[in-house]
Amino acid sequence: MGKTIKLIAFWVFLALGLSAVAAPVLAQGGGTTLYLPLISKGPPLPPPDEASARISLPAGFHIRIYAENLTGRPRFMAIGPDGHLYLSLMNAGQVVRLPDRNRDGLADGVEVIAGGLYLPHGLAFYNGYLYIAEGNKVERLAGPQADGSFGAPQLVTDNIPGPLGHSSRTVIFGPDGKMYISAGSSCNVCEEDDPRRAAVLRFNPDGSIPSDNPFASDPDERKRPLWAWGLRNSVGLIVSPGGGLWANHNGSDGLGDDLPPEEIVIEVQGNRHYGWPYCYTPGVGVIPPDTREVRDTRIALPSGFTCAQAVPALFTAPAHSAPLGMTLGKPGNFPSDYVDDLFVAYHGSWNTTAANIRDYKVERVLLENGKPVGSQTFATGWRAPGKPCGDSATWGRPADVIFNAYGEMFISDDKGNRVYRVIYAP
Repeated sequence: MGKTIKLIAFWVFLALGLSAVAAPVLAQGGGTTLYLPLISKGPPLPPPDEASARISLPAGFHIRIYAENLTGRPRFMAIGPDGHLYLSLMNAGQVVRLPDRNRDGLADGVEVIAGGLYLPHGLAFYNGYLYIAEGNKVERLAGPQADGSFGAPQLVTDNIPGPLGHSSRTVIFGPDGKMYISAGSSCNVCEEDDPRRAAVLRFNPDGSIPSDNPFASDPDERKRPLWAWGLRNSVGLIVSPGGGLWANHNGSDGLGDDLPPEEIVIEVQGNRHYGWPYCYTPGVGVIPPDTREVRDTRIALPSGFTCAQAVPALFTAPAHSAPLGMTLGKPGNFPSDYVDDLFVAYHGSWNTTAANIRDYKVERVLLENGKPVGSQTFATGWRAPGKPCGDSATWGRPADVIFNAYGEMFISDDKGNRVYRVIYAP
């Protein structure tokens, strides 16, 4: 009878869908060991794997491989209105869905929802569409429908520069309902011929030009979407805690291991210059409010422009850290003191001396009252000690970081061709 009760309890727990780990209980009468679940209210945690063995996290956090063998360079992610994770496979020309319908903490499979795309990178869901920032245009797909399907791609705008030098394009929607696109430079240090490069562009959701853009009526159609410029390669672009726009910025090469610092938090404002290629924000860490950008003397200042006109960053990191995707924490799983912080995927360096190799990691930027006050490493271990980017011992490189509606973190890896899931379960 006791054995029967234990088995009934086991199946009831499974039916409830609660997270559980098995604990041995010896059945009455001896001989048979039953495994009953120890109930936890936390999210599901799959068995340990190679990620959990390699990657270091703060106490109480756990990382697992959510999806692997993702051919085609996994880059940026978005959470759909259906709650599923969507991912761009940049070199494969695809956007895929990685659902976890049974909530076991592992992707059920890889579902291609769009193919034949040109260097797809940034993804954003807005007003019933999935917007995809490609190498030379933005397209959108209606959906997802009730059956999970999407409509055919629709061109939103092709008034963005084609891939030359930096080829990734990032898309987000601001609180003003406008679409923002970041496009990197064509070079390391130069004056661009195309005003749309090294800039953040601003459109209406249908691709038309907002009437309050700084150059909305300019005779040069390429200038009409311009919103902010002097941003060499702002791959990360998010809505800030205060409802504005934040970008990061990959600085130029050729000034040694320590210059210029990477600009991790930049307040993007319309009709403002952010320095590149003429100036950069000095110092590492929290930047005092009265800071002025300093000269990069490799290129002459244009007539009438000084570094005092360039907007400095709010927070910086050591040169060659290569910040890519970033996101704000969300409630639901992580401890409350993590929820209001910023998390940034550092892609790491390829061009420093051995003494100053920059790590591949996810960095936690501490925020107070919506402003950065410091940072600490959140996840690290993708790189073998002392080995640079591209070395055969490199296990992975974080590209993007995002949270789902449950407050669980996902990290994409464009070197290891994986997506990881991070949860807090002390």
